[in-house]
Amino acid sequence: MRFLIIIPAHNEEENLPFTLDSLQQQSFKDFKVVVVNDGSVDHTPEIIRKYTDSDSRFQTVDLQKSAHQPGSKVVNAFKNGLQTQNVEEFEIICKFDSDIILPENYLETIEKAFKDNPEYGLVGGLLYIEKEGSWVYEGNSNKHHVRGPMKAYRKECFLQMGGLRETLGWDNIDSILLENLGWKEIVLPELHVKLIKVKGADYTIRPADYYGRYFYFLGLNRFLAYIAASKEAVKSRSVSFFFKITSVYESCRSKKLELKLSKNEQKAVNDQRWKMLKKKWLKM
Repeated sequence: MRFLIIIPAHNEEENLPFTLDSLQQQSFKDFKVVVVNDGSVDHTPEIIRKYTDSDSRFQTVDLQKSAHQPGSKVVNAFKNGLQTQNVEEFEIICKFDSDIILPENYLETIEKAFKDNPEYGLVGGLLYIEKEGSWVYEGNSNKHHVRGPMKAYRKECFLQMGGLRETLGWDNIDSILLENLGWKEIVLPELHVKLIKVKGADYTIRPADYYGRYFYFLGLNRFLAYIAASKEAVKSRSVSFFFKITSVYESCRSKKLELKLSKNEQKAVNDQRWKMLKKKWLKM
């Protein structure tokens, strides 16, 4: 099975070499990498050129800098890279970040998982971050969810779900949509992926704005959005946080901001959330 790997990169001169080196060191060699230079003003283009000049499996696409919005920016860059390729030449489509280090057997293990399990639609490892000189599990999500920096999709699954959505929450939306189509999302815990840069460090959006917009663009109805907001307020031990989140959510609703989900897909998202709610809280 052949891999197409798309890597969006903006000002990643310090991190990108680690990612690209880890790809060159893979035990599985049948892949193509497209690094999308998203308007970098540092030495990222020169670093990319070192790989494209010496390894025919590496290509690049140059973009003007896109607006720095959580979710939409990186997916926009990914889509621009994808459009330059004939996806029919590949069996596995990957969206990787430009600040990860993959173990040498990463692609080999992913390929075997897809080959042995035709129901697998999305496969990945677990993220680890450096803390006090050691690499420890990031713990920013449950261990059954493939995180955004290291997504590997079976091509048929990717196409059936309509690819990635250029919106906040895209890396949760994909999981819901593929599961609704009958595919499985699988995390292989033995695959430890090192995350060099902690996510969210570049975002200037306030937490309440983030959650309010996230719940809206995820397609949650008002009831489920308010339940989700209350959970975040409990975590923050702040009643006012609930009202700030829901105020942003209601503002998005009143403005009728465009959703990247069809009505049927919104229903799938809400059905899945309601199912999770009943299972976790109502024990149904």
